[in-house]
Amino acid sequence: MYFLQIALMVAACCLSNVKTQTTHTNNWAVLVDTSRFWFNYRHVANVLSIYRSVKRLGIPDSQIILMVADDMACNPRNPRPATVFNNANQHINVYGDDVEVDYRGYEVTVENFVRLLTGRLPPGTPRSKQLLTDEGSNVLVYLTGHGGDGFLKFQDSEEITSQELADALEQMWEKRRYHEIFFMIDTCQAASMYEKFYSPNILAVASSLVGEDSLSHHVDPAIGVYIIDRYTYFALDFLEKVEPDSKQSMGEFLKVCPKQVCISTVGVRKDLFPRDPYKTPITDFFGALRPMEFTWAGLNLTEKNAKESALDRRIEKTTKSKMQYVQQFPTELFDDAKSFKL
Repeated sequence: MYFLQIALMVAACCLSNVKTQTTHTNNWAVLVDTSRFWFNYRHVANVLSIYRSVKRLGIPDSQIILMVADDMACNPRNPRPATVFNNANQHINVYGDDVEVDYRGYEVTVENFVRLLTGRLPPGTPRSKQLLTDEGSNVLVYLTGHGGDGFLKFQDSEEITSQELADALEQMWEKRRYHEIFFMIDTCQAASMYEKFYSPNILAVASSLVGEDSLSHHVDPAIGVYIIDRYTYFALDFLEKVEPDSKQSMGEFLKVCPKQVCISTVGVRKDLFPRDPYKTPITDFFGALRPMEFTWAGLNLTEKNAKESALDRRIEKTTKSKMQYVQQFPTELFDDAKSFKL
């Protein structure tokens, strides 16, 4: 009975925490770098920095969609092949050893991005290229690249408008493809991209207001280009101090880049979001919620049975080990192999 009481107390505690902190059941991230070419190195570093953070905080690659030109790590002008750094001191190689790019190069298009969000992908699309969210999903959407008033460029050849993006999110809501969305964008005049949003449960942050440019942070002399943008640099600095059990809130995150360091004015839109950002854990979007299922069927947690079960496992393990030892020798070494005692 003692073990059963402990198990019930742990279960009640876990269920209580889930009830008071969140009502979503899973986490996804859609991370998009919309530009290419060497002089846009910083945009690749931006998106890989956020990718590194969400992976570190628990969102698995199977629930991260990464769209990136992927032409920096192996660019002939890169003096450090197979690496992408987001600071001149080379503290963090954000390309790492386990980056899984889902859409690369010319696959990063407006059509593929909208189809991904709305679930209108062609039959036979690999699972890794699908956003398999549901009505219990919290989704982080991060965009970086070159933009203007009401549009974001893709690959310097096309653009998505703020209205098209708003309509795509509304389709997601109508099709029950999300519970809450945190929309984060680092580009010039970034706030213009969330002005048209009209779907519920969306919290948005932008690196600059309409009429303002978003600025880069610093140059790496070894490669001769800017390597990260200001807003993402300070966002990453904040996220590096967050742990999976962190008590920090989304409200704190929304203030990571004040104007004196960002130079541009960070924009925030929270009228569509029903919760208080200061009471919303940052891990609701940057971490991962692992579903737990409790069952008592067929369980016998008495102390006697627990000891007997452990003893049975040790006997079974020892028996298998001895059998493997016997099988190493030919049977003629024993007068009667069957008489060998285990």
